[in-house]
Amino acid sequence: MKKILVTTLFSFFTLFLFAQQDRAAMELERAQLQKEISAIKGDYSKVKKQKQATLAQLNVLLHRMDLQDKYIGNINKELNIIGNDIYTKTLEINHLQRELDTLKAQYARSVVYAYKNRSTYDYLNFIFSANNFNDALKRIAYLKKYRQYREQQAREIVETQHRILDNKQQLLGKQKEKNVALKNQKEQLEELEAQKKEKDKVVSELKFKEKELNKQLALKNKRDKELKNAIAAMLRREIEAARKRAAAEAAAAKAKENATTNNSNTATATPKKTTAKPKEYSVFNTDKDIALSSNFSNNRGRLPWPVDNGVVCIHYGHYNVPGTKVSGDNPGITLCTPSAGATVKAVFDGEVTAVTNEGDIMTVMIRHGKYFTIYSNLSSANVNRGDNVRTGQSIGRVAEDDDGSGGKLEFLMMQEYTKLNPEPWLRR
Repeated sequence: MKKILVTTLFSFFTLFLFAQQDRAAMELERAQLQKEISAIKGDYSKVKKQKQATLAQLNVLLHRMDLQDKYIGNINKELNIIGNDIYTKTLEINHLQRELDTLKAQYARSVVYAYKNRSTYDYLNFIFSANNFNDALKRIAYLKKYRQYREQQAREIVETQHRILDNKQQLLGKQKEKNVALKNQKEQLEELEAQKKEKDKVVSELKFKEKELNKQLALKNKRDKELKNAIAAMLRREIEAARKRAAAEAAAAKAKENATTNNSNTATATPKKTTAKPKEYSVFNTDKDIALSSNFSNNRGRLPWPVDNGVVCIHYGHYNVPGTKVSGDNPGITLCTPSAGATVKAVFDGEVTAVTNEGDIMTVMIRHGKYFTIYSNLSSANVNRGDNVRTGQSIGRVAEDDDGSGGKLEFLMMQEYTKLNPEPWLRR
């Protein structure tokens, strides 16, 4: 009986411990989701002011629906945890009730036995019928322990009753939590349904503008191709310049080493073969470049956004517009602003390596060690090649979007020739 009780209590404790860990993770996830949902509501209020449906509206809506779906999933996790708590608490109450029934039955038998042997004569007869004095002392001790046993039984019955009452109150609290969670779940599902209807409305409007969208995105694809070629040329120039600097530094170091060798009269000694290989991971391997690259990499997920009040209207990589045949492949992310002329800011310390003007579209490239950030579709730039910039420093202004609905910035990231998705690098 004791072994079963210990096993049961251990099972309850283990379930409670895992439930607490799950609850902590769930609450942390919920806090993050609430923060993101609050931010995305602000973003949507900006783009919703536009007179016509845009890709920015659609993408913000889709992102908001995704967050809403995750939030509902979080509520479902809470309901599962509460359900497990209710189940565990019910098991514990049932176990305590069975234990209480057993204690009451044992106590009842003790009371009946005591009633039947309530006469003082019976107690005295039990003691004096002992064979010797030691036996009589043992019988007195037995009677004393028996009385203590009955008192202990009574205390255990009262304690068990209190524990059952306490667990029933906790169970009532869990049921109230469940009702609150179910109400919240219903509200969030209704909000998600409203968002779906709004999304369908925007998709319908965009489908009506499909030809116009195709023209805009065809123009974007053309500009992306031109930008890609321009970036490749700028990167080749920067990498070649870095190689030349590295070769010049190596030659200078070699000359210095030879001069030192000659001055120490060891010119006739057999020179040692150099087996050390240059760092191959990057041509940008000066101490300054390595430190800057490391700092940039360590700030992944914490870089500021290049524009304030901007939202992602086209994400990185392949995309398609729901309900239409419109699709494309974005080399970076396209950020839309409520109006043209918004300030574009450097996302990290670095050196301006290029400022180009393709037609009426300006592009600024900034090098951060072996990393590059590219800001395209600027109406103006207020930096020049060779300038050193700081995080958050203004580098230009956002140009107008092709459909005249606001401003649009193309933001790209590279690690030398490798394209990177900027979103995981930017602060959430």
